Amino acid sequence: MSISLINTLQITQRNSKHFHRYFSISRKAFQRQETIPNIFDRETKLKQRERTCLDPEYKVYSYVHERVAQSLVDRIFDIKRTFHSALDLGCGRGLTASELTSDVIKRLTMIDSSARILNQIRPPVDENGHNGIEISKQHLDEEQILGDENSFDLVYSCLSLHWINDLPGVFRRVLNVLKNDAPFIGAMFSSDTLYELRVSLQLAETEREGGFSPHISPFVEPPDIGSLLQRTGFNIVTLDLDEIHIDYPSMFELMFDLKGMGENNCSRNRRLTLKRETLQAAQAIYQNMYGNQDGSIPATYRILYFIGWKPDPSQKSPAKRGSANVSFKDIDKVLSVKK
Repeated sequence: MSISLINTLQITQRNSKHFHRYFSISRKAFQRQETIPNIFDRETKLKQRERTCLDPEYKVYSYVHERVAQSLVDRIFDIKRTFHSALDLGCGRGLTASELTSDVIKRLTMIDSSARILNQIRPPVDENGHNGIEISKQHLDEEQILGDENSFDLVYSCLSLHWINDLPGVFRRVLNVLKNDAPFIGAMFSSDTLYELRVSLQLAETEREGGFSPHISPFVEPPDIGSLLQRTGFNIVTLDLDEIHIDYPSMFELMFDLKGMGENNCSRNRRLTLKRETLQAAQAIYQNMYGNQDGSIPATYRILYFIGWKPDPSQKSPAKRGSANVSFKDIDKVLSVKK
């Protein structure tokens, strides 16, 4: 072999090594890394919620949470089994737990980021069969839930997840603590919640100040939650929506009640103040665009309910593709034969 050919081969091998090294570096650099959004100020939300504990009439503002808690409990009761160990994620004042019975839940762990709210949890109602539930409370951030793997038969959350920044991380931790074939049931505010208030404030601020900033926290889209549950690893995911319509004397009573619920805005890019004339203009717009004939104004709360199951071999799975023995174009013949 000639000297020139040997030199050419050596140069080619050296360049090939450099190429593979650079390609490996570039591939690692361009790998998609999961970023945790930082939309909500969790410290501010904690202060807002704990501020509600200072009001001796805090129970007056629980009407939305009570309605959603009852609907969530109905979905738990629809599952005909006994849960020996359940987790209430973001329990609040225990409105959901107060509706559960000892023949469905045997042991309940309640987690919330507010110690004051945990101290205001309503005691079980003995006459409704609640007195047999073993309850333990844990002061813990909902985003940092801890637990042994495969330790809970049920995890549920009622109107807490819409303030979570790291939803994928929370879903993964929930999946980890659930036993196989155990459900994760949740309720959260979804898109178009309080759209009347959002539109009125935006129009008024644009008219009076030449632009607007977010005064209503962003809410999730239902399809996003469904796809996130599936990507996390949950099986047989089911979503459904419900709307609650409540009339208020004016926009100001609505905003006052939201503050009493602890559901006021905590977005990091929120504006801390609103001018008086902007608020008055927003009330006029709200009344003109959405007002009722009796002078009241409606507010819409859109609730997303979901359920996802931790996979288990015993769960039903879709039939294999191509295994059908009846064509859809012949479905009318099949139905006529059954009749």
